[in-house]
Amino acid sequence: MRHRDQRHVHEYNGSTKLACADCSVHNHRFAGVTGEAIPSGNSHVHRLETNTDFYNHFHEISDTTGPAIPVGNGRHVHFVKGTTTEEDDHTHKYNFATLIEGPTVCEGRR
Repeated sequence: MRHRDQRHVHEYNGSTKLACADCSVHNHRFAGVTGEAIPSGNSHVHRLETNTDFYNHFHEISDTTGPAIPVGNGRHVHFVKGTTTEEDDHTHKYNFATLIEGPTVCEGRR
C-alpha cells in the first residue's frame, strides 16, 4: 500500500435533516476526511465523499466545501451545504462546517 502525505485536510461529521416523504421519519449521520486543498480564487476548497450510516438504506454525499472561513489564530473551517443521493424514494439535505485543520498541533509547529 502506498501512503501519501496529507498536507491540508479537514475532518467533518454531521447529521442530515429529517426525511419523511412517504417513509418513516429519520435522519442519518456521517463522518469523514476531506481531500487536499484545491486553490480557488483568493482561498481554497476541498472535495469530500462519504456514505451516511445505515437505516434500512444509506445515502451518498459528494460535495465541494465553500472557501475558508477564518476562526482565529490562523485557523479556519469550511461550510458545506447540499443534498444526498436519492435512496428509498427520498433525499436528505445537510449543512455543516468542517473541523479545524490539525486541532492538536501546537501553535508555531504547523
